[in-house]
Amino acid sequence: MSMNVVITGANRGIGLSLSKVYAGQGHQVYAVCRKPSIELETLGVHIIAGINLRDVLDYERLRSRFQGVAIDLLINNAGVLRDEQLGRIDFDAVQEQWEVNALAPLRVTDALLENLNRGAKVALITSRMGSIADNTSGGRYGYRMSKAALNAAGVSLAHDLKPRGISVALLHPGLVGTDMIGGVGDVTPDQAAQRLVTRIEALSLENTGTFWHANGEVLPW
Repeated sequence: MSMNVVITGANRGIGLSLSKVYAGQGHQVYAVCRKPSIELETLGVHIIAGINLRDVLDYERLRSRFQGVAIDLLINNAGVLRDEQLGRIDFDAVQEQWEVNALAPLRVTDALLENLNRGAKVALITSRMGSIADNTSGGRYGYRMSKAALNAAGVSLAHDLKPRGISVALLHPGLVGTDMIGGVGDVTPDQAAQRLVTRIEALSLENTGTFWHANGEVLPW
């Protein structure tokens, strides 16, 4: 059965690869981004361009663009990564990561809340760098803090959406060779997308709110 799938940050990297997978499966993909890439434009998906997740006014535009669209799967994928080290922290960069990585997924989910079907799924693309127990190297303050905040929001969403029949997954894609990390990683965006799709397929109300590695491992908070 065909689904309506919404993916943020869909113009490149993991978001683009997820768009390829779901479009290839015959689903209706709504690709949300600031500016579409040539690769995204060739997929034949619905492109919702001009959405800046740091602009509060764009959330009303997003809500309007989805008027009348029933959503089966919402993937909050958009994210940014910066590097901070103690003693020379760029706090504007920390703020940017907070707004895009933590606040934006909550705002998107809230904006599209009434569009989510009963039985829909929400996937948050987070990171094991948001795990406090797994932090053995320090640094990356903005990214770690933003992903930890996203994890906290994801658990609350899982509780609040469960009565509506909506399940939530917090998914670490692995070390993916995207432009965001200079193209060096253990898996390609396409490989990561396939693994993430498998995790999303396994998502249910019984395991909602779980923090998963894309390989199936449950991660520590």
